[in-house]
Amino acid sequence: MRRALLVLALVAASLFVPATSSPALAEPGALTWSDEFNGAAGSAPDGSKWRYDIGGSGWGNNEQQYYTNSTRNAALDGAGNLVITARRENPSNFQCHYGTCQYTSARLLTSGIFQQTYGRFEARMKLPFGQGIWPAFWMLGTPVNWPSSGEIDIMENIGREPNTTHGTVHGPGYSGAGGIGAGYNGPRFADAFHTFTVDWAPDSITWYVDGNQFFRITPASLNGNQWVFNRPFFLILNLAVGGLWPGYPDGTTTFPQTLTVDYVRAYAWNTGGGNPQPGGNTIVGVGNKCVDVASASTANGTAVQLWTCNGTAAQSWTNGANSSLRALGKCMDVTAAGTADGTAVQLYDCNGTGAQQWRVEADGDIVNIGSNKCLDARGASSADGTRLQIWTCTGGANQKWRRA
Repeated sequence: MRRALLVLALVAASLFVPATSSPALAEPGALTWSDEFNGAAGSAPDGSKWRYDIGGSGWGNNEQQYYTNSTRNAALDGAGNLVITARRENPSNFQCHYGTCQYTSARLLTSGIFQQTYGRFEARMKLPFGQGIWPAFWMLGTPVNWPSSGEIDIMENIGREPNTTHGTVHGPGYSGAGGIGAGYNGPRFADAFHTFTVDWAPDSITWYVDGNQFFRITPASLNGNQWVFNRPFFLILNLAVGGLWPGYPDGTTTFPQTLTVDYVRAYAWNTGGGNPQPGGNTIVGVGNKCVDVASASTANGTAVQLWTCNGTAAQSWTNGANSSLRALGKCMDVTAAGTADGTAVQLYDCNGTGAQQWRVEADGDIVNIGSNKCLDARGASSADGTRLQIWTCTGGANQKWRRA
C-alpha cells in the first residue's frame, strides 16, 4: 500500500487558496461512524474501530519511520483525544528499508472494520510542526489496487509549511506527482485545533478547512481520466517522518512530534433533501415509482419492490454504515448473497456483507458491490408490486434511480 509521491507537484502548485469566509456547510446525512476518543489516559485506541499498519518499508514514499502498535506511538490522553506520537527512538531494533530505523510512529486505519461510499468525513485535529514531519488524514478505495482503486487525501501537511494543508485525489492517470489537488493557506495549524472535512457525492468531492470550502472536483476535473470514486473507501490517520515530498528531519526538528485528534466522524451522503434522519429519502425509479418494503413488514426476507410513492416509512431509505441502504431499521439485501441475474432483493438484518453494500453511481445506477450488478425492476415493469432484483448493468430505464 502506498501514498502519493511528491503530492501536488504538477496540479496544485498554483492552487493555494487563502483562508476566507464561505457559505456554511450543508447539513450532513446521518452519523454512520465516529470515534470521540474518550477513555483513560495511556489506553490504546478502540480496537473495534481501528487497526494498525506495521513496519518500516518506506510506504512507497521513502518514509523513515517504523509504524508500531505501541501505546508509546498511539494512545488516548484522557482528555478526549487520540495522540499519535513520532519519536526518535528504536527500542526493539526495528529494521527499515534503509537499515536500522531511527524513528517510530503509528498509522491507524479502519480497513476491514468500517468503509463507506459517499458522505461527509471529518476530523478535528491539532497538527505537529517541524521539518520532515508529515501528518495525514486520508482514505483508500477497496479492494486496494492503488492507484486504480483511488485515494482521497482529506488533509496532508508537511512540517516546513506550518500554515498550509493540502487536499488531493489520486487515481489511474493522476497518481503520485500527478495527483489533482489544492493547498489551503491559514493559521499555523500546530497552534490550535482545526476541522478538516470532505463532502463526497457521486459526482463531486469538496474540501473544507474550518468550514471554508477551498477545493472541489467533478469527473470533468480529471481531464478525461477515470473517475474511480464510486466504491467503498476506508479511513487512515498517520504521522510519517521524512519522505520524498516533505524531505527529512534536520537540526531544527524536535522530537517527539504529536498529531492530536479530537474526533473522527463519518456521515451518510446528504442527497440534497436535508438530513435523511429520521425521515430518510425516497428512491424513485422507472414509472416514477418508489423503492418500497412490501406491506411495511420488518420480517427478514420481505420483498423490496416498486410501489406508487406514498411518503411512508416503507419508502424512506437512508445511507448507513458499510455502504448499506436502510429502511425500517433493516438493510436492502441480495437474497442468499446471490450473484446471478434475477436474484431477488429483500429486507434483512444488517450484517455488513457485500450482499448489503451498494454503490450509487453518478449516472443513476445503484450497484450491488458483492455481485457488481445493478438494482433492477424485474421485467422492466413499473407496475405496483414489481419485484426488485440484481441484473447485469445495461443502462436501461429500469436500472436508473434518483433520490427525492
